[in-house]
Amino acid sequence: MKSILYFLKQIHSYSGKIIYINLTAMASIGLLEGVAILLLVPLISMSGVIDLGIDTIPLLQVFSFMENIPASVGLPIILIFYVFLVVGQNIVKRQLTVKNTSIQQGFLRYMRVETYRSLLHANWSFFIKHRKSDLINILTGEIARSSAGAYSVLQFIASLGFSFIQITLAFVLSPSITTFVLLCGLVLIFFNRKFLKRSLALGSRNYELGREYLGGITDQVNGIKDIKSNTLEASRIEWFESVTEKMEAEQVEYTRLKSTSQLYYKIASAVLIAAFIYFALMLFQAQAAQLLLIIAIFSRLWPTVAGIQASMEQIATTIPSFKAVISLQNECRQSAEFEIGSENKHALQVNYQIQCENVFFRYNSQTQYALESIDLTIPANQMTAFVGRSGAGKSTLIDILMGLNKPEKGQVLIDGRPLRSDQLTSLRRAISYVPQDPFLFNTTVRENLELVNGKATEGEIWEALEFSSAAEFVQKLPNGLDTVIGDRGVKLSGGERQRLVLARAILRNPSILVLDEATSALDTENEAKIQGALERLKGRMTIIVIAHRLSTIKNADKVVVLEEGRIIQEGAFAKLSVEKKGVFSHLLRHQLEAIQ
Repeated sequence: MKSILYFLKQIHSYSGKIIYINLTAMASIGLLEGVAILLLVPLISMSGVIDLGIDTIPLLQVFSFMENIPASVGLPIILIFYVFLVVGQNIVKRQLTVKNTSIQQGFLRYMRVETYRSLLHANWSFFIKHRKSDLINILTGEIARSSAGAYSVLQFIASLGFSFIQITLAFVLSPSITTFVLLCGLVLIFFNRKFLKRSLALGSRNYELGREYLGGITDQVNGIKDIKSNTLEASRIEWFESVTEKMEAEQVEYTRLKSTSQLYYKIASAVLIAAFIYFALMLFQAQAAQLLLIIAIFSRLWPTVAGIQASMEQIATTIPSFKAVISLQNECRQSAEFEIGSENKHALQVNYQIQCENVFFRYNSQTQYALESIDLTIPANQMTAFVGRSGAGKSTLIDILMGLNKPEKGQVLIDGRPLRSDQLTSLRRAISYVPQDPFLFNTTVRENLELVNGKATEGEIWEALEFSSAAEFVQKLPNGLDTVIGDRGVKLSGGERQRLVLARAILRNPSILVLDEATSALDTENEAKIQGALERLKGRMTIIVIAHRLSTIKNADKVVVLEEGRIIQEGAFAKLSVEKKGVFSHLLRHQLEAIQ
């Protein structure tokens, strides 16, 4: 119930008072329909087929004045009034249907945008903890199901309002008969509660199957090269057949559950109506007018009650989706790096240095520290390189410096002042980051570059490409800058992708350039060109480099060596290379031996 109330509040925050106006209008349709039904009595009385005895029913005495009106005059009036009522009712219903659809789709978009916004503002540790496919599943599937479920709640409330008006009308006509029918209806709903429990369980299974399906598909598409190169197609098809078979079974089960519920309901309704007519005539001695009107009212009411039952089952199946979306939104808010709207829009200026002061960090409170006792100074407008064996903590330290991870102990200082949470976006606006695994969007070269600088001129784009030694291969592409490069740049080689990402980083014109193994996929000739370009950038920006290929950093102003999360050496390249017992000289000797 809490999940349903949460989404009702979300709908209210999106649509405001209009939602209550719509609900009231939807319920008022029941009133118009009730008036139309009441018109049946004088209409039939005027036909002369049967005397319904209007005088015996207080509510119908409002039509008593029509007894003195000739049928030739009164009948057309009633028929015209009836037609106007029905036309008016259906015009209102049409407008409400369109408006409700507009609210539902607008609310769906609102929920997607709000969830995505909170997701993007979550800290880096949040993304480390969560599987990408689970987040995609919630954004693409569960929010849509939640929106449909929330709309079912609105339909449920409107149906209750409609039913209340119709039942009130029937109760005024005959309290005893209506009470009998309502008691029978409550018994029917009581026995149907098992369908709600089964719907809830079915919704939970569907949610888990959806996660499994999307997660597996995402992993396999990302790893398609490994699957094909290792001939894993058969095992992957077997998994796919298994999970889709389960999904098929769940959908059939849902249809079976829904149809069984409706079957039981219609059988019970038929029995109830038969019993109702029998007792109305035999026990309650109902008047013809009463019986006719109550039958007419309840014949219109039963489909609505059946709809209420269906809405309740639909709501039950979407509750797991409700809970998943709520959980994600709450966790994103708790993991927010800063309050949305409080961030600085301007790039942070580093005039002197970036410092780590006794920094400790670990990814999980139960594990050992990934970084320990890190005391480090990175001079502004110089090149600082980090080296060390795999797992030494280089990338983790870079993440700390970029504000992606927050130290468990210690602090990061910019020009002697602690880095605040509201400065994180300001810091990142000053940074261009080139990862070891370059990422490109499935669009043109030009659009990939303009992502970081939409105002860049053609000349600036080619200058950045020249810097990264990418201009030559881009010129040879079928459409040059306007060539579509495929998903993650799959139409380019590894080295070409890396050079393109490096060009994008330069085009941003950062004050801090971070290169995480950015030259690892380059040949010796292009690596030498990048080295020369980085040398020219020294003095213009702060350059931070992670390098396994030590030849890349031979001109670095400062080299920092990490081992098991600790700084064990730092100094100039030449100085560290002659320290024969040091880790750096050991790494350098191994690389030289590998080359020879």
